[in-house]
Amino acid sequence: MQKAKLQNPAALKEKAPAKFKVQFQTTKGIFIMEATRALSPNGADRFYNLVKNGFFDGIKFFRVVPGFVVQFGIHGDPSLAGKWLESNIQDDTVKGSNKRGTLTFAKSGAPNSRSTQLFINLVDNARLDQMGFSPFATVVKGMEVVDKLYGEYGEQITQLQGQIAAEGNKFLEKNYPKLDAIKTAKLIK
Repeated sequence: MQKAKLQNPAALKEKAPAKFKVQFQTTKGIFIMEATRALSPNGADRFYNLVKNGFFDGIKFFRVVPGFVVQFGIHGDPSLAGKWLESNIQDDTVKGSNKRGTLTFAKSGAPNSRSTQLFINLVDNARLDQMGFSPFATVVKGMEVVDKLYGEYGEQITQLQGQIAAEGNKFLEKNYPKLDAIKTAKLIK
């Protein structure tokens, strides 16, 4: 049922609550994030809909750069990855700072280029604020889990995002078997 809903990105446009929490169960343990819609309404709404519909279940943390960020959000099923990576949301004004533990949508240099990729700041990255990266959630429990995600591949996977989208988790599991993954991401009270 959820996978069927994920086939149509345009249909998943529910407005997120003013604040909501998400529990990520990963291969390294559990961490919890709290999102504040007012900080980045378009980003929070997209994140809420992705979580509510099971988008992140089973996907990999494909870019872990110690001392910088942990990035995820390319779906492991290529048929879904392509649809969502082409479904961008409007930019939001930056109202918070990219501090350690904050969650922000990744984007290119082009306007309105956010889709499904997110990153958690491992350190204070205030320089990203001026580049238009608008954080909207913070790890409120389990930052030590985020810090333990496998980061030995570093930036070498960053340039392979098109291949990850085209081949999914099979490509990552074959070529980068030590990557950690999200088992489930769910809304909690």
